[in-house]
Amino acid sequence: MAQDHDHHHHGVSAETQIRPLAVALALIVSFMAAEVVLAVVADSLALLSDAAHMLIDAAALGMSVWAARLALRPAGGRMTFGFRRAEILAAQANGITLLLLGALIVFEALRRLGSPPDVDGAIVVGTAVAGALVNVLALTQVARANRANLNVEGSFRHLLTDLYAFAGTAVAGAVIWTTGFQQADSIASLAVAGSMLWAGWPLVRRSGEVLLEAAPAGLAPDEITAAIRSHSGVTDVHDLHVWEISSGFPALSAHVLVGRGEDCHGIRRELEAVLHERFGIDHTTLQVEHTSDRLLDIIRRDR
Repeated sequence: MAQDHDHHHHGVSAETQIRPLAVALALIVSFMAAEVVLAVVADSLALLSDAAHMLIDAAALGMSVWAARLALRPAGGRMTFGFRRAEILAAQANGITLLLLGALIVFEALRRLGSPPDVDGAIVVGTAVAGALVNVLALTQVARANRANLNVEGSFRHLLTDLYAFAGTAVAGAVIWTTGFQQADSIASLAVAGSMLWAGWPLVRRSGEVLLEAAPAGLAPDEITAAIRSHSGVTDVHDLHVWEISSGFPALSAHVLVGRGEDCHGIRRELEAVLHERFGIDHTTLQVEHTSDRLLDIIRRDR
């Protein structure tokens, strides 16, 4: 059994990861509190849905910070992979809350389209513009963290859709302010809800794939099997599993049979090099054994 652990050099980078996320979180939370008050004063569902969106942003960032801190903990005891998967759970929780809140806002917006309340357009415009500025500040912070991480990318997406949402709300406020067309508020909140559903679904899907141990996107198990099988000295490969422990941390295990006169350890090292260079997989467990008539019989029977 060859265990080849990847010792991540994310001790230093992780602290620099967490800081910008924490700054963005503080910005979002403080603005969100003000926005809820203004939404109630202006009687605007669009502002309230923006605030709901910001609540999700805050949850997303909060979970990113929490998961990034957890992921730093060393593996040990029963947690042999450490807490790397906490990030995937956070991403999934984010996606699900986005979908639920989006659906709620759609329901309320459709109800309000029938009998629109009196919305104060001026407050809506002012708040939306301020919100957009806060968002841009938060985005510049999050952009400094590692976006290859599904968790951080989730937070970044949230903030980006939020920015579009604020733009839509500002337009709606301006329309109400200038023309008195009250339905503009509900239409804008529908657009915000749409952006929430649009951002939430891929997060739920991708985190679900990781939790179901699917092969990481861009890694085809058939290709990997073919690459191992075509390696000189290898006679067969079976029980190949490739999965993702957390964003950017793929793992592979396989049972490899080699010709009778071959050097098991030499071939294992060569295969590890191939997996690293061609597929970027460093965490591998390869069980390499010599082919014998008995083993071949077992494999034929299993097939």
